[in-house]
Amino acid sequence: MRDYLQLAYGSLKNRKVRSWLTMVGIFIGIAAVISLIGLGQGLRVAVMGQFNFLTTDVLTIQASGLQNGPPGEGVVNPLLDSYVDDISRIPGVDRAIGRLIESTQIGYHGFQDFSYASSVPDGKDRKEIERIANIELAHGRLLKDGDMNKVVLGIDYLDPETLGKPVQIRDSVTVHGKSFEVIGILAKKGSFIIDNAIQMNEAVMRELFNVNDTYDVIVAIVPNPADMARVKVRVEDYLRKERDVEKGEEDFSVESPEQALANLDSTLFAIQIFVYVIAGISIIVGGIGIANTMYTSVVERTKQIGIMKAIGAQRKMIFTLFLLESGFLGFVGGIVGILFGAGIAYGLAFLGSTFLGSDLIQVSLNWFIVLGALLFSFVIGTVAGFLPAVQASRLVPVEALRYVK
Repeated sequence: MRDYLQLAYGSLKNRKVRSWLTMVGIFIGIAAVISLIGLGQGLRVAVMGQFNFLTTDVLTIQASGLQNGPPGEGVVNPLLDSYVDDISRIPGVDRAIGRLIESTQIGYHGFQDFSYASSVPDGKDRKEIERIANIELAHGRLLKDGDMNKVVLGIDYLDPETLGKPVQIRDSVTVHGKSFEVIGILAKKGSFIIDNAIQMNEAVMRELFNVNDTYDVIVAIVPNPADMARVKVRVEDYLRKERDVEKGEEDFSVESPEQALANLDSTLFAIQIFVYVIAGISIIVGGIGIANTMYTSVVERTKQIGIMKAIGAQRKMIFTLFLLESGFLGFVGGIVGILFGAGIAYGLAFLGSTFLGSDLIQVSLNWFIVLGALLFSFVIGTVAGFLPAVQASRLVPVEALRYVK
């Protein structure tokens, strides 16, 4: 086998330019696979992580609409505040809590940033919302009943890139054109929902955004996980009746955290499959390039093959030699592609983090993906060289020796 490898390597080395040009196809394909899969997996992990902080004992209810932002934005038929009491009385529901969520602009010392504001209810509901969202403090204090011109911010506002310089406790910020005192900074959760939040009391938010008797989101707390499916059906039946819509024509959604994550995961998985198919096609094209090169090599080396057979080389040796050459092309192309693809992926992630300030552009690569891509490139190269290797091994020595280019 060592002799075979030396012969295969020597043959490819003698045709350096052609060998490298042939490997370009595999190299580009594998680079695409590694970079796209790495970024795709990273995006999936990052997006899923945005919602992992939520507890599992809630149903989230929101109105459907032309949404391009927070829940409830752009809806035609919003959720009424009367729904909260009615849903609280549904068997299996411990309590229901409504929340307002609005897109807004926050200002600090001349700097502006777009974010969203969310309401915090009074009384016992306040503690439940803090538990559901796993709210913890990094600095200051949380909101209390009666806090009028005060807000609690996510930890992203400690980053000077967000508003020019870090926001401190007792500083003043403007939200939707009105001045508020910052009384607390939330602990980091790795989710923009919490880390970029602007929280204020519900009464203050209703006045600020001129919202009267509606909610953007209602959360129903279901203590018993075994009741979750039944309660979901009951809530949907209630909302269909209240909103006068038929089954299948709902203008609202009722989801548990597990269901929301499953739906999101399914969408991201479908995107990944599409990426895999596109990258796979590029690798196959690279394999065709290897096959073409190997066929050309057989023709150019016909006389050499004849000499090898004349001095005793068997079909198996000729076949193995050409098969190793094609596999080697795929293998080396795979190594270069992996290095280049990983470089592209991490480079894009760095640029996204540096210039866009987005934590969603991440890279997730593991040894299974890397070794799988390397093995796949070798297999593609070997398969591409199979027929040329068969053709080379079947050449008749006398005819091969007579061959003239």
